Amino acid sequence: MNAGLHELPLVFFTLLVQSAVGAWLIFTFALVKTKNEKSRTYTHKVMFVILVFLGLGFIASMTHLGSPMRAFNSLNRIGKSMMSNEILTGAIFFALAGFYWLIALTGKMPSALGNLWRIMTALAGIVFMYVMNQVYHIVSVPTWNTSLTSWSFYLTVALGGLALAYALLMPNKYREYSLHFIPNLFVLALLFAAIVVVYQGFNLQQIHSSIQQAADLVPNYAVMNAIRLCLLAITAYLLFRTKNGILLSFAVILTLVAEGIGRVLFYGLHMTLGTAIGS
Repeated sequence: MNAGLHELPLVFFTLLVQSAVGAWLIFTFALVKTKNEKSRTYTHKVMFVILVFLGLGFIASMTHLGSPMRAFNSLNRIGKSMMSNEILTGAIFFALAGFYWLIALTGKMPSALGNLWRIMTALAGIVFMYVMNQVYHIVSVPTWNTSLTSWSFYLTVALGGLALAYALLMPNKYREYSLHFIPNLFVLALLFAAIVVVYQGFNLQQIHSSIQQAADLVPNYAVMNAIRLCLLAITAYLLFRTKNGILLSFAVILTLVAEGIGRVLFYGLHMTLGTAIGS
């Protein structure tokens, strides 16, 4: 696991923005169902937390790049570089979400325009997540260039987004929307996450270099993933059993820690084809 700790800025970036996009998708659904003005006002206020997640995530990405200017310079290769495309699509999503929140908070956002704007922002977020996933499908990195990378990234969108949205939306005493489906979806995502962990564990045995086995890069893979899945199981229990805002916030923290463990392991699996042979 230590091998992935040097990429902590990327761990925070991917984890926070994926959770934010997932939460935005749930908020889009909730606001479509919301007619009560007090409920709508509450929902728009707590939406700020999603923007905080996005802001912190992008700050972490800037830390990884070294300086903001490098982010601007990387935009020179839009259409040719997945990293450039990632920055562009992320900026578009952030801008759409931010401007929507600012206008909606004033109460001057027409209902029809608001629905259209949220849907457009959600679509931008989905594109952003697709591009982010594609950044890591590198032919020369056999441990990443697999469908398991896609599964891992999209499952973080689901797990982080569901936990965050539930924690923010459940305390709304004026709510008209129903969120009973969220704990069930979280358990389903947890089940898929467990399947990915097991399958990847076997898959790592098939990837090696002339001097090293891919599995040796993360010798504590099984233990750390066991901890990760246990934390997610505790979160699922909390989502089913409580509506308390503090406990739900704790559930979000558990989810972020769990997915953070998974993401550190992911970066620890970096292995290039310079000495690697996939079999």
